Amino acid sequence: MNIAKMMQQAKAMQTKMQDMQERMGHVNVEGTSGGGAVRVTMTCKGQCKGVALDASVVKAEDKEMLEDLLMAAINDAKAKGDDKMAEETQKMMADMGLPPNALGGGGGLPF
Repeated sequence: MNIAKMMQQAKAMQTKMQDMQERMGHVNVEGTSGGGAVRVTMTCKGQCKGVALDASVVKAEDKEMLEDLLMAAINDAKAKGDDKMAEETQKMMADMGLPPNALGGGGGLPF
């Protein structure tokens, strides 16, 4: 096994993964419930972009405020989940004796 070649392949894979993740941040998907009465639009990276409620599920005067509150709550939960994932990843890396940013491409490992 050629270690230099393996490291080049790992670096190439990391670059491709970063590119793919960047692209997925711009791709929207839509989830629905209640037979389409509730629709949520998110990026593939989990950022909520919009919430739409059918008038049948809420009073008309409260609809826009409720949509905004739902979107904010979804984004808050996503941010907290991301923070928790980063915290756990750093703990795992420390337990393995690796720098905390080794998987983030910002340092520690040579690839």
